[in-house]
Amino acid sequence: MEAQKAPTQSPIVSRASATKGLPKHFRDNRHVWVFMELERGQVHPVSIELLGEGRELADKLGAQLAGVVIGAAEGVGTRPAVAEAFAYGADLAYLVESPLLSDYRNEPFTKALSDLVILHKPEILLLGATSLGRDLAGSVATTLETGLTADCTKLDVDADGSLAATRPTFGGSLLCTIYTVNCRPQMATVRPRVMATPKRVASTIGPVIRHDLMMIEEEIVTKVLGFLPDRRSETINLAYADIVVAGGLGIGTAENLEHVMVLARTIGGEFGCSRPLVQKGWMGLHRQIGQTGQTIRPKLYLAAGISGAVQHRVGVEEADLIVAINTDSNAPIFDFAHVAVVADAIGLLPALTAAFTRRLAPHDQSMQIN
Repeated sequence: MEAQKAPTQSPIVSRASATKGLPKHFRDNRHVWVFMELERGQVHPVSIELLGEGRELADKLGAQLAGVVIGAAEGVGTRPAVAEAFAYGADLAYLVESPLLSDYRNEPFTKALSDLVILHKPEILLLGATSLGRDLAGSVATTLETGLTADCTKLDVDADGSLAATRPTFGGSLLCTIYTVNCRPQMATVRPRVMATPKRVASTIGPVIRHDLMMIEEEIVTKVLGFLPDRRSETINLAYADIVVAGGLGIGTAENLEHVMVLARTIGGEFGCSRPLVQKGWMGLHRQIGQTGQTIRPKLYLAAGISGAVQHRVGVEEADLIVAINTDSNAPIFDFAHVAVVADAIGLLPALTAAFTRRLAPHDQSMQIN
């Protein structure tokens, strides 16, 4: 019997060998940039978090860290933003000011940032995965014809200096690391609260490189007619809450979410839920915790009846203390929780509320729960 030959396999091209093919005009790209997002004149917290991450990447690359500030010509918010960039580790700053940049519009902001990149050639460009950041990042990456890894949960550089951007994939069931091999800059967006907030250090303002916006109003299609604030933004601050209590499918019914909300109010925290509860219509999207919802870093996270899929894990794993309650002793959430309680959340949550009430207000008889 004649032996069959093994099928011929095409050679596997390693990422390292592919990197050697980087076009010449990209080989001079250096340094790490962070886009400093301004929200009604204030630096968005995610930009501060990215400066801390950018500082670590720049140090590994032996490169400089730069903050990029784009805003109105009158300087409202832009000059303080430049100062904040240096206070959180930047070596230099790029500044574009124009009356056309007083409110965010995709066209002038894309023009300003893209022109800066083409002129000064950064190696890495980081933006926050906010509504503004997502819109701008996609437009800039398309304009520059480079790669963009969205909603990253981890950033690093490998042995050959390439940006390793890790994010969930396949509906949050897996984590993958993505490389932009043959284009520059390497772009990534990161959601608020994924990275730690670095320590602020009083610092003098260093070099500021100014750039003019090469655009006129007539070239811009969109017009800003007014600003209507989201009323919920002042009452719901899930991403920055110190204490969060959340419920999942193990809660059983929408009515049982009242136990989650009461406990959260009792201990001075916010309440949230996992994705399936939003899909069922039991809570709004603004209360969803996880990769496709809010990313949180509280001092205490109490998860009741949540299994702990990867997409939920990446939204909570940086919490200082994770307490998980689940009837299933093999629930994935127990793999990363600090305290695992195998119990029925429906019975335990009211008991916890009663215990906390007695502990926090021992002299207020009106708050005692029998």
